[in-house]
Amino acid sequence: MLRAIAKAIDTVSRGLNRVALGGAILAVLVMVCAVGYQVVARYIFFSPPPWTEEIARYAMIWAGLLGASAAFRAHADPTLFPQMQRLGGGTGMVLALGRAVGVLLFAAPVLYFSVFGTGMNPMRGFIMRSYDKSTGVTDVSLLFVAGAVPLVFCLIVVHLLADLAMRAASLPTNRWSSNESKEI
Repeated sequence: MLRAIAKAIDTVSRGLNRVALGGAILAVLVMVCAVGYQVVARYIFFSPPPWTEEIARYAMIWAGLLGASAAFRAHADPTLFPQMQRLGGGTGMVLALGRAVGVLLFAAPVLYFSVFGTGMNPMRGFIMRSYDKSTGVTDVSLLFVAGAVPLVFCLIVVHLLADLAMRAASLPTNRWSSNESKEI
């Protein structure tokens, strides 16, 4: 039963990771195209559009954050003791739980304040405060930019739960297994 639950959570995590990687690739392509267009417009036509820099900046935010969630799933994120993640058994589970506590201590306030502000008022949360503001040049709601933060932290929590479930079921947690590396 535990193995089936762990595999189900890992399947969800793997699917979300595919979407995140696709989004990161798309964001990098948007960034490269915007910057490329900016360069051509500036140095060939001497008339750079003002929107390209803003689009490239926001695409870089999405690419970096979505890439960070994928790196977390792959255990390729920066860590003080990477060799400890390879340990199995009880010691590996205790260390994984320690890592989980650290991740949740960081992710929980980010997620909380993304939704709630002072006095648990959702209208004062990060998401709603971003909704009413717009970008400088393109006049798009900052929600589309700021939304990356809580979304990515939710992805990281799902990846964390999948990792813990796989460890608890004594299933391999190597994220760069032959099956997953073929998907990337």
